Amino acid sequence: MNKFTAAAIQLDSKSNVEENLNNAVELIREAAERGARLIAMPETVNYIGSECEKFAESIPEGHTFKVFAEQAKKYRVWLHCGSIYEKNEDTNDRRPYNTTMILNPKGELAAKYRKLHPFDVSIEDGPDVRESDVNCPGNNILTVDTREVGHLGLSVCYDMRFCELFRIMALKGAQIFITPANFTVNTGKDHWEVLLRARAIENGCYVIAPGQIGVKPKYQAYGKTMIIDPWGNVIAMASDKTTVITAEIDLEYLRSVRNQVFTLENRRNDVYDLSEI
Repeated sequence: MNKFTAAAIQLDSKSNVEENLNNAVELIREAAERGARLIAMPETVNYIGSECEKFAESIPEGHTFKVFAEQAKKYRVWLHCGSIYEKNEDTNDRRPYNTTMILNPKGELAAKYRKLHPFDVSIEDGPDVRESDVNCPGNNILTVDTREVGHLGLSVCYDMRFCELFRIMALKGAQIFITPANFTVNTGKDHWEVLLRARAIENGCYVIAPGQIGVKPKYQAYGKTMIIDPWGNVIAMASDKTTVITAEIDLEYLRSVRNQVFTLENRRNDVYDLSEI
């Protein structure tokens, strides 16, 4: 499928899991009714609070997975489930993972990705956060070729600051980066759009970036959910409310951009190398 509609959902998730899921389900319905074939949700979609281990779930056995699987199957869409806290079965480390899931139109788990880079920052006149104290980092880079809605590259929030990750995903075939987030206002006002547009331009990829809004336990979330094309243009952006944005994804246009600017081909592997490939 060369052309299709993608949607990004902006939420204000709190500590009430059922309320968060109900809000997400309602916006999934809206996105599907607007013709979206690929729907993406923000980071920590089902729970934001101070007890992430308590509210961590198993995948695919957990309640949140089952709710979203039903929606993917009902509307026959590819559903990116933002991220949830996933139970860690390691007896020596009970910190949950921050995990994103891709569900196919049959409601089956197509892929899951665990956030690689915990959000550890100390912002002057802003939040002091040590996500690594409560979340276990993942260890794998993941792309998934859906055949129907393009080749997806998966990341979560703070991952977007690590350009190497995105270049590796592009070299693995990614055409669309999905980056769910719960970004802070303090950093978002200066960094959010700049980073996302850079990742799109560097790699000739679409970027779908669903965000959280509202007051969270440690900071105000930035929102500004957006979709960016491979030339770096913002083609859809959310207002400051819970909402759905949509945009057309045109993979033929992506190929035309890559045929004009050869960033993937012009790399100097004789001088520098990404050994993960």
